[in-house]
Amino acid sequence: MATKRQAHTVWEGDLPKGTGTVTFDSSGIGDYAVSWPSRAEEANGKTSPEELIAAAHSSCFSMALSNGLSKAGTPPTRLNTQAEVTFQPGTGITGIHISVQGEVPGLDESGFVEAAEDAKANCPVSQALSGTEITLTASLV
Repeated sequence: MATKRQAHTVWEGDLPKGTGTVTFDSSGIGDYAVSWPSRAEEANGKTSPEELIAAAHSSCFSMALSNGLSKAGTPPTRLNTQAEVTFQPGTGITGIHISVQGEVPGLDESGFVEAAEDAKANCPVSQALSGTEITLTASLV
């Protein structure tokens, strides 16, 4: 069964000086301020579309990797995943780098890297962002 999730943004003002509020409608987890300076300069306590993409990608990747490892008989104890989305004003999103450290009893480094590469290729967010270069660093801790 398909699921749908919603969020909305209210923006006020022009691009350089305006501000917006992103609201997570489905979960109700809150409202978050967004602005052009938070996107193109320093965050200054506000989020950006790229940070929201990074959050979506890191969580989706972690779920995909956990599932793949569990199906292979080596469920992880812990995965720590960071997604870094690079935004170049005037160009757009130029790349995403995923970095994951895992605690996976019974699995060697090469098996972990192979599972991480599979998660990178097959998590739904990676697939949705397939027009962007996605790189990966994976290691056991």
